[in-house]
Amino acid sequence: MSDHLMNTYMRQPVTFVKGEGVWLWDNHNDQYLDALAGVAVNGLGHAHPKLVDAIAKQAAKLIHVSNIYNIAEQSALADKLCEISGMDKVFFCNSGCEANEAAIKLARLYGHNKGINTPEIIVMDQSFHGRTLATLSATGNRKVQAGFDPLVSGFIRVPYDDVEAVKQVALHHPNVVAILVEPVQGEGGINIPKDAGAYLEQLRQICDANGWLLMLDEVQTGIARTGTWFAFQHTSIKPDVMSLAKGLGSGVPIGACVASGKAADVFTYGKHGSTFGGNPLATAAGLATLNIIEEEHLLENAEKIGNLIREGFAAELTGAQGFVTVRNAGLMIGIELDRPCVELVKMALEAKLLINVTADKVVRLLPPLVMSEAEAKELVQRLSALIKTFLSK
Repeated sequence: MSDHLMNTYMRQPVTFVKGEGVWLWDNHNDQYLDALAGVAVNGLGHAHPKLVDAIAKQAAKLIHVSNIYNIAEQSALADKLCEISGMDKVFFCNSGCEANEAAIKLARLYGHNKGINTPEIIVMDQSFHGRTLATLSATGNRKVQAGFDPLVSGFIRVPYDDVEAVKQVALHHPNVVAILVEPVQGEGGINIPKDAGAYLEQLRQICDANGWLLMLDEVQTGIARTGTWFAFQHTSIKPDVMSLAKGLGSGVPIGACVASGKAADVFTYGKHGSTFGGNPLATAAGLATLNIIEEEHLLENAEKIGNLIREGFAAELTGAQGFVTVRNAGLMIGIELDRPCVELVKMALEAKLLINVTADKVVRLLPPLVMSEAEAKELVQRLSALIKTFLSK
């Protein structure tokens, strides 16, 4: 590793040089099972031939032009996203934090247009929305905020999955303009509301009653990760604003802020922009990603394989001292233990398995959407043995 890289990551001692499906190979030609997918990015796995072909063909024609011109691929991807989401308008950017920044700016402008000079947004404990100053300020994790004070004002924090807390804010804070919430908290530990559908539906009702925007951070849950295109589609509601990134470009950087109804036309000429956002290469990759997910029935596969993995871990680990629970929303899987378990990341790497630990005590798995039943069973078998060894220490 170069001495000239800033020390912002605790990198694992491995260098990958090629991949295929759910498998990666390092520079010593050792093979690894990838159960992390670049943290929910590589939904199509590695080197999917249709995606590779789409990217190569686009790169040979046009990689980038400015947004001051029409971009055919951008228009096509916007049309597709609105078709599958039922929403109205899309702003393209480059990452999840930029998509959330756009949502925050949109909410503030919405408030100002209503005559609210200091608009506020309700956010959740244990949330994660990004590492820019505004998205970091919206994030509900003091550990990642430490050292970056003064944070951006305008956020009111409440416990996740607590509708009554939101109602109390509505009674005492007249400047609230929006709620920003993850349907499932990824970085927070794969936290799923006790009744996910009812939670979002009640938040929708509160927003409608108060004239607020309901903004869903679907950076990690979106693009088939939970078994539907977007996690809100497990419910009867539709958000006003939704942020996307991660799986949208299958590894090519792209983010999107999607809006509907009264939120769709809040941004006007000159109010927001992005140099690289929605360029021909990124949007061609995004469009290919969505088409492949449809063609290969990966929505259904995410739900089936995610449930298979959860059931497998429950069967293997129930009764093991130190095992708390396993939960999933499609291929977002969290295995909660009763103790900090970051050591498992190193143990898994040595066993040629890629996993992640978040919230100190939760093993987080985000496998590619293309994972097969046989690969899922291998993941359960290999990781269960490692967890049992860890818990027996």
